[in-house]
Amino acid sequence: VPVLHGVDLDVRAGEVHALMGENGAGKSTLMKILAGLYTPDAGTLEFDGQRVQLRTLNDAERLGITLIHQELNLAGDLDIAGNIFLGREPTWGGLLGLLDRRIYADAECITQRLGLTESPRTLVQNLAIGQQQLVEIARALSLKSRLLILDEPTSSLTESETDRLFAVLRELKQAGISILYISHRLKEVELIADRVTVLRDGKNAGELQRGQIHHNAIVQLMVGRELKQFYQRHRGKTGQAPVVRVHGLRWSPKQEGIDIAIEPGEIVGMAGLMGAGRTELAETLFGVRRMLAGRVEIDGKPIVLRKPIDAIRAGIFLIPEDRRIEGLILDDTVKHNISIAALGTVSRFGIVQHGAESRLAQAMCERFKVRTPSSGQIVGNLSGGNQQKVVLAKWLHRMPRLLILDEPTRGIDVGAKSEIYALMDELAHQGAAILMISSDLEEILGMSDRVLIMHQGNIAGSLQRDQLSEEAIMHLATGGAKD
Repeated sequence: VPVLHGVDLDVRAGEVHALMGENGAGKSTLMKILAGLYTPDAGTLEFDGQRVQLRTLNDAERLGITLIHQELNLAGDLDIAGNIFLGREPTWGGLLGLLDRRIYADAECITQRLGLTESPRTLVQNLAIGQQQLVEIARALSLKSRLLILDEPTSSLTESETDRLFAVLRELKQAGISILYISHRLKEVELIADRVTVLRDGKNAGELQRGQIHHNAIVQLMVGRELKQFYQRHRGKTGQAPVVRVHGLRWSPKQEGIDIAIEPGEIVGMAGLMGAGRTELAETLFGVRRMLAGRVEIDGKPIVLRKPIDAIRAGIFLIPEDRRIEGLILDDTVKHNISIAALGTVSRFGIVQHGAESRLAQAMCERFKVRTPSSGQIVGNLSGGNQQKVVLAKWLHRMPRLLILDEPTRGIDVGAKSEIYALMDELAHQGAAILMISSDLEEILGMSDRVLIMHQGNIAGSLQRDQLSEEAIMHLATGGAKD
């Protein structure tokens, strides 16, 4: 399948150059070519004015080109220094020698430059995600990188961790290091980028200079049109009997007990800092995590949630935060991933009817606008946005009573986001109750009828539509009292 069609890109010394485009536009393929993971079929690559051929990752790293993936590649059971110098450990006495302990001094010099204060002997698995991101950058600096490629570097970071990362990037820029920054978060790109190159359908859609970088200009280049109604929300009547009631829910003995009620057609946003307990709540309601205490009712009837099948039978469906690990079978087809939650509807006498399965998959691909050559395509080969649509399609051909969406638009482009928001609005209009967990406050404000804010495993407060603001949400999320 051809991906790139005559793409041109130049990155200058000491600049942050953002690379943007919808999922499937060719960003991942281009950066993997620059990192030596893929070999291009045509075209030229120059570094410092000299034509180069990058056949392997080592070829790129020798030139000073380092790629940091969205999903961090670290060894959790090694310490910080061990990860920074992994595969390049200095030793005394050759191959059989002991590790040179100066590795820790060298690692500390690099980590202090990045503001990472933890000891180089700290195990990486004990670090926060933002700190792990800095370890990846430290490894790149140890390689004397001159071009740093960052793929969705803030997708799992808190606001404070993002601010720290941006401060580091500005320092690297001042040192003359070039940064190719790939992100779907338009606000971040407006803040950090010196230039933006936009790809669409594997071709150059345009370039924006610093003074031209703003939301509408980027969106228009990415999707080829103006998104006039990005957050699609048609609010229905209120005051109906709740679809779901949660009373006194606890999965940890330290909690006070969580109470939630969601009406049919209502989208309730859930905000909070990383570690506040939002994902744990979603997993408890889906039967993945054991409920220590509390009661859950669907349409006024109590249900017992011991495992996910109990939730599924009650009409509770979860779109998990990590689609690649928890939402999909990556090495299986689109068809099988869609039908796996509905085998009973495509089987006779316990045998899957392949024709019925194919028709179901085709219908859901068309409804959700999944871009795939066929339903027989391996789902791991699809872009992130299309993978997320497959996760949604897996559940939404069965009408949910409660749909829990955990970071539903993480790592996907604005066009796919708009389509997912439209699907959420359609489901709400059909009477489903929706609980949307998100770290994107703009998304929370745009789609929610009401917002619950979590802090340290408990509900810190609830804000109605007319009370919503980023300041009010962050006040409660950081432990402030509700006025």
